[in-house]
Amino acid sequence: MKYVILLVWLFASAAIAGCPNWTPARADSEITALETQLIKWDDAYYRQGVSQVTDAEYDALQNKLQQWQRCFHPASDRREPLLMTDGKVLHPVAHVGVKKMPRKEDVARWMEGKRDLWVQPKVDGVAVTLVYREGKLTRMISRGDGIKGQDWTASARTISAIPQSIPLSSGQQVFQGELYLLMNGHQQAADGGKNARSVVAGALMAKTPGDILQKTGLFVWAWPDGPKNLEQQLSGLRTAGFPDVGVWTRRVEDIDEVEGWRERWFRQPLPFATDGVVIHSTPSQQGRSWMPDSGDWAVAWKYPPPQVSGEVRSVAFSVGRTGKINVVLNLQPVQLDDKRVSRVNVGSVARWQQLDVIAGDQVSISLAGQGIPRLNEVLWRVGQREYPQPPDAAHFSALSCFHLTAECRQQFLARLEWLSRKSVLNLAGMGRESWQQLIQSGKLTHLFSWMRLSPEQLNAIPGIGEARADLFWQQFRLSRQLPFKRWVRALGVPVPSGALNSLADDNWKQLLSHSADEWQQMPGVGPVLAKKIQIFLQNPEVKWLIQWLTGPVSSD
Repeated sequence: MKYVILLVWLFASAAIAGCPNWTPARADSEITALETQLIKWDDAYYRQGVSQVTDAEYDALQNKLQQWQRCFHPASDRREPLLMTDGKVLHPVAHVGVKKMPRKEDVARWMEGKRDLWVQPKVDGVAVTLVYREGKLTRMISRGDGIKGQDWTASARTISAIPQSIPLSSGQQVFQGELYLLMNGHQQAADGGKNARSVVAGALMAKTPGDILQKTGLFVWAWPDGPKNLEQQLSGLRTAGFPDVGVWTRRVEDIDEVEGWRERWFRQPLPFATDGVVIHSTPSQQGRSWMPDSGDWAVAWKYPPPQVSGEVRSVAFSVGRTGKINVVLNLQPVQLDDKRVSRVNVGSVARWQQLDVIAGDQVSISLAGQGIPRLNEVLWRVGQREYPQPPDAAHFSALSCFHLTAECRQQFLARLEWLSRKSVLNLAGMGRESWQQLIQSGKLTHLFSWMRLSPEQLNAIPGIGEARADLFWQQFRLSRQLPFKRWVRALGVPVPSGALNSLADDNWKQLLSHSADEWQQMPGVGPVLAKKIQIFLQNPEVKWLIQWLTGPVSSD
């Protein structure tokens, strides 16, 4: 009885919180599987220096896991990234990292009340610690988990951007910065990251030095126990022989200035890849007190990602005008650039089956040409696979659904939308919603039955109204005066435009009289298409519709 009560409570909680409708056993299985994958990505990032997914994609799946934990294990600790490392070398000063701010408003709130702020590009590279004793480079340590990292000193000896000695001979000096791939005129907005970080990480971990290290730059962004004054720190770095970061360091007083530099660096040519900007204030602690994730004196405002991930809510199938079945994923809405995306096209059923994507999966999407959402890949699949059943492809073709039936509703609607186009019958005002109203009314039986609807019949359809009814009737009446070739297109005869324009025919009888050999003589028509046209025009339903168009028949 207690188990039944627990199940009821879990399902009720899930429904309230928007949680997956899973049994406790399935929830545990899905949570374990996703947590295992995140651990593998943590290992690749912190131990090997390789980003197998983008930060945005990782964060989305991390948030998904934490949501599942809140749903099914509300008392448990939320899972956080595991900062793994094979390194055994202690950082003299820990890497604190920077908190990422998702929106302009969040950055503005963080800036409130702070003075002496500056902004720098967030260079997309590999973070390291450089240790100098008595002016000599003694060690370079990988970031690792922020406390310990790997000894990369041997690689540091081959990177010309790293000074082997500095004119600061008193005791130990510690610097933190980013090793990056040198680029020529890199425009982040147009070029993206180009996997630059992984290229440098691979070169640093290679057993023998390669050419990449000769093309590696250094951006020092922290001198933990150096001068507190920004100008003095920048001057000291130049004097020490480090690459000058002053040109990439700008004082700012408000969020608009930060936004201006962020936009400029996103679009102008730079010598490195970036993924945002970092806004700094003077550190509130001495270097010996720094700890990972404890720094409150710097935040990052990243660029909008070129691709984002979204959860699939459902898989939808639609049948197009020519009988092809198309698959669309309905998504939990996500923001991509300036668009809110809730749907993405997959394509054919075969591609959907190849991608193996269902409700609950996490997918990566980007914007293709003209801002159309594009499906890139499936990032994560739920363990329990429940596949929706697509329409039977055997029931649909270019010669199906000229008449309205329950199974044919989608293809029939697609045919009506096609013939409404300006280049076909130019039925102004007759969009998808209007045709759906006519279909719902029961007034349509075949592809051209709308032609015999009267103004009174149209006005009687719920939601149409007198004004729209008169507009539709006028459009229907005017369509009868259009050239014959427009009606050939409206019927869907697969004749290419070049061949159609070359026809001297002005009636259906002439069109039907052409042999396959005659069709082949027309522009753009080969043997296969000629046969296809012949089969289309000889189809019984097509012939019935042609007869209906050319004269009254006994019934609709």
